[in-house]
Amino acid sequence: MTPDLHARHRAVLPDWLALYYDRPIEITHGEGRQVWDADGKQYLDFFGGILTTMTAHALPEVTKAVSEQASRIVHSSTLYLNRPMVELAERVAKLSGIPDARVFFTTSGTEANDTALLLATAYRRSNQILAMRNSYHGRSFSAVGITGNRGWSPTSLSPLQTLYVHGGVRTRGPYAHLSDAEFTEACVADLRDMLGQTRGNVAALIAEPIQGVGGFTSPPDGLYARFREILAEHGILWISDEVQTGWGRTGEHFWGWQAHAASGPPDLLTFAKGIGNGMSIGGVVARAEVMNCLDANSISTFGGSPVTMAAGLANLSYLLEHDLQGNARRVGGLLIERLRAIGASTPCVREVRGRGLMIGIELVKPGTDEAHPDAASAVLEECREHGLLIGKGGGHSTSVLRIAPPLTLTVAEAEQGAAILEQALRNAS
Repeated sequence: MTPDLHARHRAVLPDWLALYYDRPIEITHGEGRQVWDADGKQYLDFFGGILTTMTAHALPEVTKAVSEQASRIVHSSTLYLNRPMVELAERVAKLSGIPDARVFFTTSGTEANDTALLLATAYRRSNQILAMRNSYHGRSFSAVGITGNRGWSPTSLSPLQTLYVHGGVRTRGPYAHLSDAEFTEACVADLRDMLGQTRGNVAALIAEPIQGVGGFTSPPDGLYARFREILAEHGILWISDEVQTGWGRTGEHFWGWQAHAASGPPDLLTFAKGIGNGMSIGGVVARAEVMNCLDANSISTFGGSPVTMAAGLANLSYLLEHDLQGNARRVGGLLIERLRAIGASTPCVREVRGRGLMIGIELVKPGTDEAHPDAASAVLEECREHGLLIGKGGGHSTSVLRIAPPLTLTVAEAEQGAAILEQALRNAS
């Protein structure tokens, strides 16, 4: 059945629509951290639909909320009052840490980032954007224009003038040899120098606290707080892209920006993926002055759908009531240490990095510092053969394995996944 479906897929969908595996699989159902394909094979899911199935597959609380809401009304649009949307917005605004917050719901992280760029450029009356090297913010025309990763940037055309800043990648690049403090000071000096080259009135800096598609890289804690001090001198806004880091996935913090909190919260925060546990929810949080700066009417036909909002409310309640952030910290910490122990004796592993249940394993050709995308593909394939689904990404060449299971992962499942990864990594070396 799957080969036929693959042929049909290729016949009717774009060539550039990526598929994992030499023999792509059709996932038909899931439960907890497990999924099954069309042939009945079971897998431990360490990627959660690209960090989207945040709590668990077929979580009863979420499926019940969706079913009950769908039985009442599925859609109305933002032209009408929507109780689930207001209730979720109230909770997200409070959790965001942004004072006098307003929330606008979208259907994806791409659309959320697109909206944040619209708000920032309108508020500042400038199309100049600072973005981080190695970044990824979505696939829309404007989001591609600020993506600092050539593998996900299919055109150089853009409505924005984008300037790329150092700092998102700690262990590669011209500052990699510096201490954390020296690295931060070098990136701050680079930012000051760059701002001296602009025409002034730059709109915003957009940054992922941990770069997702870029391979789960991050700067030293506090870097964006130092950046924020300089941005504030110029009135430049800070957009924190929390599409992958939000909702407690890093374990240590509820939002990624909180590792850089010394200078206060961001002006805008974007979110998506995990909040819907598979339902299409994205959004922007901004202080009211920024959110309300638009002088034209706008709506969202599908953003804030009663069904997706009901799912988001149920999912957020489950996450908070069961302390999934704490579970990500505890189980993720054990998993990272286990993977680091494996990496220390595996020649192809350059680095195991990350926080909580957001872990990257960077692969290189043994004895060198050269990225090894073939090994990453081989490990991906072997893990699949042995019942483990993982992701990959990373910089100029896709050589980082991405580990991001649902936040309900158990210690036993973490050990099961690590054992499969260990064998695949040793075979790749």
